[in-house]
Amino acid sequence: MARRWLATSWGSPEGWELGDYQPPAPGTGEITVQVRAAGVNPADAKHVAAPRDGVDLPVAIGYEISGVVTAVGPDTTIGSGPVSVGDEVLAFRIRGGYADAVTIPAEKAFRKPADLPHPEAANLLLAGTTAAQMLHVTGAVEGETILLHGASGAVGVSVLQQAALRGVRVIGTASEARQDVVRRFGGEPVLYGAGLADRVRELAGGPVAAALDAVGTDEAVDVSLELVADRDRIVTIAAAARAQQDEFRWIVGSQPDSIRFRDEARAGLIDLAARGDLVVPMSRSYPLAEAQEALRLLAEGHPGGKIALIP
Repeated sequence: MARRWLATSWGSPEGWELGDYQPPAPGTGEITVQVRAAGVNPADAKHVAAPRDGVDLPVAIGYEISGVVTAVGPDTTIGSGPVSVGDEVLAFRIRGGYADAVTIPAEKAFRKPADLPHPEAANLLLAGTTAAQMLHVTGAVEGETILLHGASGAVGVSVLQQAALRGVRVIGTASEARQDVVRRFGGEPVLYGAGLADRVRELAGGPVAAALDAVGTDEAVDVSLELVADRDRIVTIAAAARAQQDEFRWIVGSQPDSIRFRDEARAGLIDLAARGDLVVPMSRSYPLAEAQEALRLLAEGHPGGKIALIP
Protein backbone atom coordinates (compact mmCIF):
# COMPACT_ATOMS: atom_id res chain seq x y z
CA MET A 1 0.00 0.00 0.00
CA ALA A 2 1.27 3.45 -0.92
CA ARG A 3 0.36 6.94 0.27
CA ARG A 4 -0.51 10.06 -1.71
CA TRP A 5 -1.66 13.61 -1.13
CA LEU A 6 -5.10 14.61 -2.39
CA ALA A 7 -6.88 17.94 -2.55
CA THR A 8 -10.36 16.95 -1.44
CA SER A 9 -11.67 20.52 -1.43
CA TRP A 10 -10.71 23.73 -3.20
CA GLY A 11 -8.44 26.00 -1.18
CA SER A 12 -5.04 26.01 0.47
CA PRO A 13 -2.79 22.99 1.10
CA GLU A 14 -3.95 23.03 4.71
CA GLY A 15 -7.07 21.21 3.52
CA TRP A 16 -5.22 18.44 1.66
CA GLU A 17 -5.29 14.85 2.91
CA LEU A 18 -2.53 12.21 2.97
CA GLY A 19 -4.08 8.77 2.60
CA ASP A 20 -3.41 5.19 1.59
CA TYR A 21 -4.06 3.99 -1.94
CA GLN A 22 -3.01 1.23 -4.32
CA PRO A 23 -1.43 2.41 -7.59
CA PRO A 24 -3.09 0.55 -10.48
CA ALA A 25 -1.07 -1.98 -12.44
CA PRO A 26 0.32 -0.33 -15.57
CA GLY A 27 -1.43 -0.96 -18.85
CA THR A 28 -0.03 -0.54 -22.34
CA GLY A 29 1.91 2.71 -22.48
CA GLU A 30 2.20 3.02 -18.71
CA ILE A 31 4.81 2.43 -16.01
CA THR A 32 4.70 2.38 -12.23
CA VAL A 33 7.41 4.37 -10.45
CA GLN A 34 8.57 4.14 -6.86
CA VAL A 35 8.99 7.85 -6.09
CA ARG A 36 12.37 8.79 -4.65
CA ALA A 37 11.70 12.54 -4.83
CA ALA A 38 8.81 14.78 -5.85
CA GLY A 39 9.36 18.33 -7.04
CA VAL A 40 7.53 21.11 -5.18
CA ASN A 41 6.22 23.92 -7.38
CA PRO A 42 3.89 26.91 -6.91
CA ALA A 43 1.51 25.36 -9.45
CA ASP A 44 0.91 22.41 -7.13
CA ALA A 45 -1.11 24.64 -4.80
CA LYS A 46 -2.24 27.26 -7.31
CA HIS A 47 -4.08 24.79 -9.51
CA VAL A 48 -6.36 23.58 -6.71
CA ALA A 49 -6.83 26.91 -4.95
CA ALA A 50 -10.19 27.48 -6.68
CA PRO A 51 -12.51 25.51 -8.98
CA ARG A 52 -11.30 25.11 -12.57
CA ASP A 53 -13.14 24.04 -15.69
CA GLY A 54 -12.65 20.37 -16.46
CA VAL A 55 -11.11 19.52 -13.08
CA ASP A 56 -13.03 17.48 -10.52
CA LEU A 57 -12.22 16.78 -6.90
CA PRO A 58 -10.38 14.98 -5.46
CA VAL A 59 -7.17 16.01 -7.23
CA ALA A 60 -3.93 14.06 -6.80
CA ILE A 61 -1.13 16.57 -6.22
CA GLY A 62 2.31 16.79 -7.85
CA TYR A 63 3.54 17.36 -11.41
CA GLU A 64 7.11 16.04 -11.46
CA ILE A 65 9.03 13.18 -9.89
CA SER A 66 12.18 11.13 -9.96
CA GLY A 67 12.28 7.48 -9.01
CA VAL A 68 12.71 3.83 -9.90
CA VAL A 69 10.53 1.83 -12.30
CA THR A 70 8.81 -1.06 -10.50
CA ALA A 71 6.43 -2.26 -13.24
CA VAL A 72 6.11 -1.82 -17.00
CA GLY A 73 2.96 -2.24 -19.06
CA PRO A 74 2.99 -4.39 -22.22
CA ASP A 75 4.47 -2.94 -25.41
CA THR A 76 5.70 0.14 -23.55
CA THR A 77 8.59 2.54 -24.06
CA ILE A 78 9.32 5.78 -22.23
CA GLY A 79 10.10 9.19 -23.71
CA SER A 80 13.78 8.34 -24.03
CA GLY A 81 13.34 4.80 -25.38
CA PRO A 82 13.21 1.24 -23.98
CA VAL A 83 12.52 0.79 -20.26
CA SER A 84 12.94 -2.02 -17.75
CA VAL A 85 12.07 -2.62 -14.12
CA GLY A 86 14.83 -1.08 -11.99
CA ASP A 87 15.56 1.82 -14.33
CA GLU A 88 15.85 5.27 -12.76
CA VAL A 89 13.61 7.82 -14.45
CA LEU A 90 12.35 11.35 -14.07
CA ALA A 91 8.90 12.43 -15.22
CA PHE A 92 7.18 15.74 -15.85
CA ARG A 93 3.57 16.89 -16.20
CA ILE A 94 2.15 13.87 -14.43
CA ARG A 95 -0.61 13.76 -11.84
CA GLY A 96 -0.14 12.55 -8.30
CA GLY A 97 3.60 12.91 -7.80
CA TYR A 98 3.23 13.63 -4.08
CA ALA A 99 3.17 9.89 -3.39
CA ASP A 100 5.22 6.83 -2.49
CA ALA A 101 4.46 5.32 -5.90
CA VAL A 102 2.49 6.33 -8.97
CA THR A 103 1.42 4.81 -12.27
CA ILE A 104 1.95 7.26 -15.12
CA PRO A 105 1.90 7.55 -18.93
CA ALA A 106 5.28 6.21 -19.99
CA GLU A 107 5.90 8.92 -22.59
CA LYS A 108 6.19 11.45 -19.76
CA ALA A 109 9.21 9.64 -18.30
CA PHE A 110 12.87 9.84 -19.34
CA ARG A 111 15.93 7.96 -18.17
CA LYS A 112 17.52 9.89 -15.29
CA PRO A 113 21.18 10.83 -15.74
CA ALA A 114 23.19 8.67 -13.36
CA ASP A 115 24.98 11.59 -11.70
CA LEU A 116 21.85 13.69 -11.21
CA PRO A 117 20.46 13.17 -7.67
CA HIS A 118 16.77 12.41 -7.38
CA PRO A 119 15.78 15.71 -5.68
CA GLU A 120 17.41 17.73 -8.47
CA ALA A 121 15.96 15.47 -11.16
CA ALA A 122 12.49 15.88 -9.69
CA ASN A 123 12.81 19.66 -10.00
CA LEU A 124 14.45 19.97 -13.42
CA LEU A 125 11.74 20.08 -16.04
CA LEU A 126 8.88 22.32 -14.90
CA ALA A 127 11.17 25.28 -14.28
CA GLY A 128 13.53 24.29 -17.09
CA THR A 129 10.93 24.03 -19.84
CA THR A 130 9.29 27.26 -18.69
CA ALA A 131 12.62 29.05 -18.92
CA ALA A 132 13.35 27.55 -22.33
CA GLN A 133 10.00 28.70 -23.68
CA MET A 134 10.50 32.24 -22.36
CA LEU A 135 13.78 32.49 -24.25
CA HIS A 136 12.20 30.90 -27.32
CA VAL A 137 9.17 33.17 -27.65
CA THR A 138 11.23 36.33 -27.18
CA GLY A 139 13.75 35.19 -29.77
CA ALA A 140 16.83 35.92 -27.64
CA VAL A 141 20.01 35.28 -29.63
CA GLU A 142 23.76 35.45 -29.17
CA GLY A 143 25.09 38.93 -28.53
CA GLU A 144 21.82 40.44 -27.32
CA THR A 145 21.16 41.92 -23.89
CA ILE A 146 17.90 40.96 -22.19
CA LEU A 147 16.22 41.90 -18.91
CA LEU A 148 15.03 39.15 -16.57
CA HIS A 149 12.73 39.97 -13.67
CA GLY A 150 13.02 37.48 -10.80
CA ALA A 151 16.45 36.25 -11.82
CA SER A 152 17.23 34.47 -8.55
CA GLY A 153 14.09 32.29 -8.51
CA ALA A 154 13.82 28.76 -9.89
CA VAL A 155 12.73 29.77 -13.39
CA GLY A 156 15.11 32.72 -13.38
CA VAL A 157 18.14 30.61 -12.52
CA SER A 158 17.30 28.23 -15.35
CA VAL A 159 16.92 31.18 -17.75
CA LEU A 160 20.33 32.47 -16.68
CA GLN A 161 22.03 29.16 -17.42
CA GLN A 162 20.27 28.54 -20.72
CA ALA A 163 20.90 32.10 -21.88
CA ALA A 164 24.60 31.85 -21.05
CA LEU A 165 24.87 28.73 -23.20
CA ARG A 166 23.40 30.74 -26.10
CA GLY A 167 25.72 33.70 -25.60
CA VAL A 168 22.87 35.95 -24.44
CA ARG A 169 23.72 38.64 -21.88
CA VAL A 170 21.21 38.81 -19.01
CA ILE A 171 20.59 41.69 -16.63
CA GLY A 172 18.58 40.19 -13.80
CA THR A 173 16.59 41.82 -11.00
CA ALA A 174 17.16 40.55 -7.48
CA SER A 175 17.22 41.69 -3.88
CA GLU A 176 20.52 42.61 -2.22
CA ALA A 177 20.57 39.22 -0.51
CA ARG A 178 20.13 37.26 -3.77
CA GLN A 179 22.46 39.12 -6.13
CA ASP A 180 25.27 36.61 -5.67
CA VAL A 181 22.94 33.91 -7.05
CA VAL A 182 22.47 35.93 -10.23
CA ARG A 183 26.23 36.36 -10.61
CA ARG A 184 26.88 32.67 -9.91
CA PHE A 185 24.78 31.65 -12.90
CA GLY A 186 26.16 34.17 -15.34
CA GLY A 187 23.82 37.14 -14.98
CA GLU A 188 24.45 40.76 -14.06
CA PRO A 189 22.32 41.66 -11.03
CA VAL A 190 20.36 44.87 -10.64
CA LEU A 191 18.37 45.88 -7.57
CA TYR A 192 14.64 46.18 -8.15
CA GLY A 193 12.66 49.13 -6.75
CA ALA A 194 12.38 52.84 -7.59
CA GLY A 195 14.68 53.85 -10.43
CA LEU A 196 14.95 50.34 -11.88
CA ALA A 197 14.61 51.41 -15.52
CA ASP A 198 17.46 53.92 -15.18
CA ARG A 199 19.70 51.38 -13.48
CA VAL A 200 19.07 48.86 -16.24
CA ARG A 201 19.79 51.44 -18.96
CA GLU A 202 23.08 52.37 -17.32
CA LEU A 203 24.15 48.75 -16.88
CA ALA A 204 23.05 47.72 -20.39
CA GLY A 205 24.95 50.49 -22.13
CA GLY A 206 22.82 49.91 -25.21
CA PRO A 207 19.48 48.47 -26.29
CA VAL A 208 17.59 45.93 -24.21
CA ALA A 209 16.35 43.47 -26.81
CA ALA A 210 13.79 41.56 -24.74
CA ALA A 211 12.26 41.34 -21.27
CA LEU A 212 11.30 38.17 -19.41
CA ASP A 213 9.05 38.52 -16.36
CA ALA A 214 8.96 35.74 -13.76
CA VAL A 215 7.52 37.83 -10.90
CA GLY A 216 4.38 39.52 -12.24
CA THR A 217 4.65 42.86 -10.44
CA ASP A 218 3.47 46.11 -11.99
CA GLU A 219 7.02 47.40 -11.69
CA ALA A 220 8.35 44.49 -13.75
CA VAL A 221 5.74 45.04 -16.45
CA ASP A 222 6.09 48.83 -16.53
CA VAL A 223 9.87 48.72 -16.78
CA SER A 224 9.70 46.06 -19.50
CA LEU A 225 7.31 48.19 -21.54
CA GLU A 226 9.52 51.24 -21.06
CA LEU A 227 12.73 49.54 -22.16
CA VAL A 228 11.61 47.13 -24.90
CA ALA A 229 9.88 48.66 -27.91
CA ASP A 230 8.71 45.40 -29.53
CA ARG A 231 5.95 43.94 -27.36
CA ASP A 232 6.36 40.56 -29.05
CA ARG A 233 9.70 40.43 -27.23
CA ILE A 234 8.18 40.89 -23.78
CA VAL A 235 6.88 37.77 -22.03
CA THR A 236 5.42 37.07 -18.59
CA ILE A 237 4.52 33.90 -16.76
CA ALA A 238 2.90 35.75 -13.85
CA ALA A 239 1.00 38.84 -15.07
CA ALA A 240 -1.73 37.53 -17.35
CA ALA A 241 -4.06 40.48 -16.84
CA ARG A 242 -1.35 43.01 -17.71
CA ALA A 243 -0.35 40.98 -20.76
CA GLN A 244 -3.90 41.10 -22.06
CA GLN A 245 -4.27 44.79 -21.24
CA ASP A 246 -0.94 45.90 -22.70
CA GLU A 247 -0.75 43.37 -25.54
CA PHE A 248 2.44 41.50 -24.83
CA ARG A 249 3.11 37.78 -24.49
CA TRP A 250 1.86 35.57 -21.66
CA ILE A 251 2.67 31.88 -21.52
CA VAL A 252 1.39 29.12 -19.26
CA GLY A 253 1.98 25.39 -19.36
CA SER A 254 -1.60 24.48 -20.25
CA GLN A 255 -1.59 26.40 -23.55
CA PRO A 256 -1.41 24.06 -26.58
CA ASP A 257 1.69 25.80 -27.95
CA SER A 258 3.33 25.54 -24.53
CA ILE A 259 2.55 21.85 -24.24
CA ARG A 260 4.11 21.13 -27.63
CA PHE A 261 7.19 23.24 -27.00
CA ARG A 262 7.83 21.94 -23.51
CA ASP A 263 7.42 18.33 -24.59
CA GLU A 264 10.00 18.87 -27.33
CA ALA A 265 12.38 20.62 -24.91
CA ARG A 266 12.51 17.84 -22.31
CA ALA A 267 15.22 15.65 -23.83
CA GLY A 268 17.57 18.55 -24.52
CA LEU A 269 17.30 19.88 -20.98
CA ILE A 270 18.00 16.43 -19.54
CA ASP A 271 21.08 16.19 -21.75
CA LEU A 272 22.28 19.58 -20.45
CA ALA A 273 21.80 18.37 -16.87
CA ALA A 274 23.66 15.15 -17.63
CA ARG A 275 26.65 17.19 -18.86
CA GLY A 276 26.54 19.49 -15.84
CA ASP A 277 25.59 22.50 -17.98
CA LEU A 278 22.23 22.94 -16.27
CA VAL A 279 22.02 22.58 -12.49
CA VAL A 280 19.10 22.78 -10.08
CA PRO A 281 20.02 24.63 -6.89
CA MET A 282 18.27 23.02 -3.94
CA SER A 283 17.01 24.67 -0.76
CA ARG A 284 15.95 21.65 1.29
CA SER A 285 13.97 18.44 1.31
CA TYR A 286 11.01 17.37 3.45
CA PRO A 287 9.49 13.99 4.22
CA LEU A 288 6.41 13.25 2.12
CA ALA A 289 4.21 13.67 5.19
CA GLU A 290 5.38 17.28 5.56
CA ALA A 291 4.19 18.49 2.15
CA GLN A 292 2.11 21.25 3.71
CA GLU A 293 5.14 22.62 5.55
CA ALA A 294 7.17 22.50 2.33
CA LEU A 295 4.53 24.56 0.56
CA ARG A 296 4.43 27.06 3.41
CA LEU A 297 8.16 27.64 2.89
CA LEU A 298 7.61 28.01 -0.86
CA ALA A 299 4.78 30.48 -0.30
CA GLU A 300 7.14 32.78 1.60
CA GLY A 301 8.61 33.59 -1.81
CA HIS A 302 12.34 33.20 -1.20
CA PRO A 303 13.13 29.58 -0.28
CA GLY A 304 16.68 29.91 -1.62
CA GLY A 305 16.40 27.07 -4.13
CA LYS A 306 14.11 24.23 -5.08
CA ILE A 307 12.30 22.00 -2.59
CA ALA A 308 11.76 18.25 -2.80
CA LEU A 309 9.54 15.78 -0.97
CA ILE A 310 11.19 12.49 -0.07
CA PRO A 311 8.86 9.50 0.49
